[in-house]
Amino acid sequence: MSDVISEITPLTEKDCYHLVERHKKQHTYPLHRHPDLEINFVENCCGNRRIVGDNIEVLGNYDLCLMGSGLEHTWEQYECTSNDIREITIHFTTDLFPDLLLNKTYMASLNDLMKRAEVGVAFGMKTILHVYDRINELVEMEPGFASVMKFYELMYELSISTDYHMLSSSAFAHTVVSTDSRRVQRVKEYIDQNYRDEIRLQDLAEIASMTPTAFSRFFKLRTAKSISEYVIDVRLGHAARLLADSTMAIVEICYRCGFNNISNFNRIFKKRKGCTPTEFRENYHKKHVIV
Repeated sequence: MSDVISEITPLTEKDCYHLVERHKKQHTYPLHRHPDLEINFVENCCGNRRIVGDNIEVLGNYDLCLMGSGLEHTWEQYECTSNDIREITIHFTTDLFPDLLLNKTYMASLNDLMKRAEVGVAFGMKTILHVYDRINELVEMEPGFASVMKFYELMYELSISTDYHMLSSSAFAHTVVSTDSRRVQRVKEYIDQNYRDEIRLQDLAEIASMTPTAFSRFFKLRTAKSISEYVIDVRLGHAARLLADSTMAIVEICYRCGFNNISNFNRIFKKRKGCTPTEFRENYHKKHVIV
């Protein structure tokens, strides 16, 4: 079992959010998780490496991401040579976004953002430039009603952004991001329950009550992934979780997660994750985990 640190953040029950700005020579933090959600903004961080769930990325000069409750994440200096890294961290809880609010008219984008946060969301430069001044204004404001409204504005701007990508796989994060149609959701649930076995397009199409050709187009339109790409992502997510949480042999993980060839598994894993299964396990376990 991996040693993930469960962090107790400075956020108290009476706080709407807790914001900290830091300037530092190194942007490193142990692998950890916490019950709060987190917005993390970093600049002058080119070459830094961020790990969220089973996603590993080397950062450019700016990074902005949103991470949900309980999602493991860490940063390491890696190839970053900057000696003035600026970090802004905002912790908050779902109390600010109760279901009663998110289910109201006009709240659909925020509702979707909170669901996507469960696996982590990283925003691109277009979004970062758009909200940069808003983040700085929030840093300068005294805590109070006006600052809380500014925070809500920031969250809304992030929620309507189309310039983002998801981080961890849902299989690794043990969650299902349920922003899809019911047909797609039923198919995803079937795949998650049967990823170890052969998954046939015909069976998935029958679950969705569509022809195989029509369902393939429908699934790609809804998820931006083909069926085969999505199945591979699910299998890799479960494989990454076993690499992180067990000492199981890699060849056994390969077959347990639905791959039928170890060399094919290694090749696909490296292509999707940027490292081999062995390197992923080593990178993950050399981080100290805070729970």
